[in-house]
Amino acid sequence: MNDSSWGAPPPAGYWGPSDQGPVQGAAPAGPAYDAHDAQHTRPMPIVPEVPAYGGDQDDDRGAARLSGPLFREETPHTQSYDAPRTPQLYDTPRAAAHGPYDTPQASAHGRYDTPQARPSGAVPQNPEPMPDAPQPASAPQKKSAGRDLGAAIGVGVGLGVVIVASLFVVKAAFVGVVAVAVVVGLWELTRRLEERKGIRAPLVPLAVGGAAMVVSGYVRGAEGAWVAMALTALAVLVWRMTEPPEGYLKDVTAGVFAAFYVPFLATFVAMMLTADDGPRRVLTFLLLTVVSDTGAYAVGWRFGKHKLAPRISPGKTREGLLGAVSFAMVAGALCMHFLIDDGTWWQGLVLGFAVAASATLGDLGESMIKRDLGIKDMGTLLPGHGGIMDRLDSLLPTAPVVWLLLVLFVGSG
Repeated sequence: MNDSSWGAPPPAGYWGPSDQGPVQGAAPAGPAYDAHDAQHTRPMPIVPEVPAYGGDQDDDRGAARLSGPLFREETPHTQSYDAPRTPQLYDTPRAAAHGPYDTPQASAHGRYDTPQARPSGAVPQNPEPMPDAPQPASAPQKKSAGRDLGAAIGVGVGLGVVIVASLFVVKAAFVGVVAVAVVVGLWELTRRLEERKGIRAPLVPLAVGGAAMVVSGYVRGAEGAWVAMALTALAVLVWRMTEPPEGYLKDVTAGVFAAFYVPFLATFVAMMLTADDGPRRVLTFLLLTVVSDTGAYAVGWRFGKHKLAPRISPGKTREGLLGAVSFAMVAGALCMHFLIDDGTWWQGLVLGFAVAASATLGDLGESMIKRDLGIKDMGTLLPGHGGIMDRLDSLLPTAPVVWLLLVLFVGSG
């Protein structure tokens, strides 16, 4: 309830009527009560006393506030605490023409502002703050996903088609898709860091080094990825030297972090692709991550009551985490049995559990970054999803986990 509703405090400077007459320092009575008008004015009748506030008249008072001639000339600084009007209040020519509360004293301090205006027998009452009117019980709120689900589903399906088509048609095309996603993700991350924290991580060496890192991982494996990572970090240090030294340490630290967080972790997806059944390994990785997120959302939206990490991501619940683990373990058993050569169902259970854990931690990690930056999404490129980084948050930390477990279970071949 805002300040203009029931229970609002009296206007600044209000002193109200009292038994002692006008308070010292009050403004003199206005022209509405001079001697000339008194000769042409009949005595003001006694207005029956009514309950101050909170009675059955409250509804009528609320109606009077909204419409009627009483407030035609009202200014934002005037407010009345009087009882509803009666026909006798229009006995004087001035009141009939302009309304009973036309003088500055009356509009600011009430009808019985001076001893002359107070009729005999009327008992002055100092107004008290109006208690807030009882609020009706709010109707049950319907749970909402907080995003445009139609746009989110459409964009998700479109991305899925592009990924699957590039994955099973030409492997190199999929590597290109990963490299483009990495560059866009780096752009979103560095731009948010500069906007919100004033940290200027050099984008050019990050973008070039990030794309080279993904390609090196696909061509030369883990060794090529590590070498590209080292060279990218060195390029960040040198590139930043071309600018003033103020903020050098925080800028290069953020740059090295961005190089590890986005392109280096994405390199493990490219390394999965090098195996004979590489496209199916990548598809397993993508399916398990998506199923984990879907299970967490479905179960948490329907049954979620206990917060998982309220200070980091208030929307996540423990029930949602159990849904993510359950869905991912079932999907993992199916994928290892039908998609991965020499895979077994129990390996799929382990893989699904690990994916659910890493995807949840990755989501919380990016939520922590966004909390620190004071933003909801990293970007607006994908309607219903946010930015590219908002879709990579679960995928990036899950990629090395899936790559390692698949190498341990069925080898790198």
